[in-house]
Formats: sequence, C-alpha cells, structure tokens
Amino acid sequence: MDTPNNPGPPVFEATGSATDLNSQLTALLDLMAAGDQQAFAEFYRLTSRRVFGMARRVLIDSDLSEDATQEVFIQVWQGAAKFDRAAGTPLAWLMTIAHRRAIDRVRAVQAATDREAKYGAASQDPDRDVVAEEADTNFEAEAVSRCLGTLTDTQRESVRLAYYGGLTYREVAEHLGAAVPTIKSRIRDGLLRLKTCLGVG
Repeated sequence: MDTPNNPGPPVFEATGSATDLNSQLTALLDLMAAGDQQAFAEFYRLTSRRVFGMARRVLIDSDLSEDATQEVFIQVWQGAAKFDRAAGTPLAWLMTIAHRRAIDRVRAVQAATDREAKYGAASQDPDRDVVAEEADTNFEAEAVSRCLGTLTDTQRESVRLAYYGGLTYREVAEHLGAAVPTIKSRIRDGLLRLKTCLGVG
C-alpha cells in the first residue's frame, strides 16, 4: 500500500461527541484499510489537532511534535487494517500510537544527547549500558503505575481519559457523567498527587 502525500500541518477538527467521532473514525479506518486516500484525508482532518496536542504535551518542541504527528499518521495509514474494534475505540488506539511515538522521540533525542556526552570517554561497557537503560525504563513505568495507584478511582479514570485517551475536559465529563468543573478539579488534583509521588517539580 502506498503512503498518501504529506497531508500538511495539523488542522482544526470538527466538534461533536466522542461517540459520534469514534463512529466516523471506525468507518474511515475500514475505507483506509482498502486503500482509500480520501478517507485518510478525512481521518487526518478529524484527528490531527488531537494527535499534535498529545505530541506537544510530551515533546514540548513544536517542530518535533509536527514530525511525530506525521509519523503517527503514516503508521495509521499503513496499519489501518490492523485496528481491532473489539479491543477499544479508534480514538484510544490512535492516541496510544501517538503517545508511544512521542515517547520514542523523547528517548531518541535523549539517546543522541547521551551519546554526545559520552563520546570520547576512556571506558565504556555497551552491554552494561543497554541493561541499565532497560532497567531505567522499567523502573519509570513501574513508578508511574505505582503512583497512579495512589489516586482515587475518579481521579485515576479522569487522568487516564485525558492524558492517555486524548479526550478534552468536556469529553471526559460526558464519558463519566460529571460536570466539567468537577472533571477539571479531579484532573488537577490527580496530577498534583502524581507529581508529588514521582518527585517531579
């Protein structure tokens, strides 16, 4: 399957409920799996701002975020046929890809920085470096999982939907049947507890 032309920078997406959006995205993924480039363009129009926002939260840098966004949609185009609707919504699938791609970018940049810092060092043990890196990564994942466990059920679900599901405050509120100010408060308090637990800032 050929990759469509670069669709350009993220665009403003249509408004509507998360349920309606996911229904649209499911239909578009079916068409994309058959090679429909117009369906891909519409999928991009509906979701690019959300994917870019996820990348920007992780990467901060606008150029890196745009690059990561393009990589996400190339992966989505090439893997549309692999989407399993029984495993979750298209939006959750897309935001998982976006989050992983952004994290991969962070690690790539950090790895390049580390290589430059270590260049010319008198002694290195590459095998040991790889083991240490994997151990650090596993430790970080365990720490985040452990700290998520310190949140209340409502805080944890709100944070998960907003930061891993890519939903807006309004969409989280609709999903959980709560008022938007309540959701904002839950997410703010949840993030503060996460930061304290992780020793960040």
